[in-house]
Amino acid sequence: MTRIKRQKVLVRRHGLLVRITHWINAISLCLLLLSGLQIFNAHPQLYFGQQSHFGHPWLGMGAYDRGGSLRGVTVIGPYVFDTTGFLGASRDHGVLVSRGFPPWLTIPSARYLALGRRWHFFFAWIFAVNLALYLASAVIGGHLRRDLAPTFDQLRPRHVLHEILDHMRLRFPKGWDARRYNVLQKGAYLGVVLLLLPVMILSGMTMSPSLDADFPWLVELFAGRQSARSIHFITASLIVLFFLVHLVMVVLSGTWNNVRSMVTGRYAIKVAPPPLPGPIGDAP
Repeated sequence: MTRIKRQKVLVRRHGLLVRITHWINAISLCLLLLSGLQIFNAHPQLYFGQQSHFGHPWLGMGAYDRGGSLRGVTVIGPYVFDTTGFLGASRDHGVLVSRGFPPWLTIPSARYLALGRRWHFFFAWIFAVNLALYLASAVIGGHLRRDLAPTFDQLRPRHVLHEILDHMRLRFPKGWDARRYNVLQKGAYLGVVLLLLPVMILSGMTMSPSLDADFPWLVELFAGRQSARSIHFITASLIVLFFLVHLVMVVLSGTWNNVRSMVTGRYAIKVAPPPLPGPIGDAP
């Protein structure tokens, strides 16, 4: 049996506005994360409630002296982990110092809370406006309904389980099926855009006392500023996890093809060639 050789064709996958907002979001989120860690380092402990219970954080980073050597620790609930060199105590210009996150993970790298806050608030506005523009265009232009909303068939338990097993085996869609997001991608994107990002933005607003006059319900919504700070940290961590998984899947499913689709909008797929025309009969 002759094996049909598939041919590669370029198809349109992402519109211009989707590509622009994607890269603005990616850059803004990275700078928000790094400047947010600078702010976190000013008090590397998290609590739930309205007040800070300094002796009982659910998450904390710090350092202590043990025999003339500085040791970094990370506390999560009742558990204590030695994280010297990374969390709690890290090297700054070759010297081990007490610090939540290391200098190479913060903007700026030096201890500079005021500048870190300026970076954070500046890119928070860029991110919020860009996200609002993306959501408005997704609804008005049909991107949300056409590309992101899962169909009833995709939501069937058997189909969802099949997609999970395929991803675990690193089996990715081929041919025309690769043009569209699968149900796992749609669920992840919608969960981030419609749940995690709004919660992260609102919890960040709750930590600002100057916003109390305009949005007094925010503190009650998150059961206190300290709870809002913890939720802000948790949602940001989940977004980082999504970002890392997203990068891994981009690499495994075809780095250049995925990057090209988000730069030029064109995505390469392999499809069977059109059938050859049949023989032409003799003219009478």
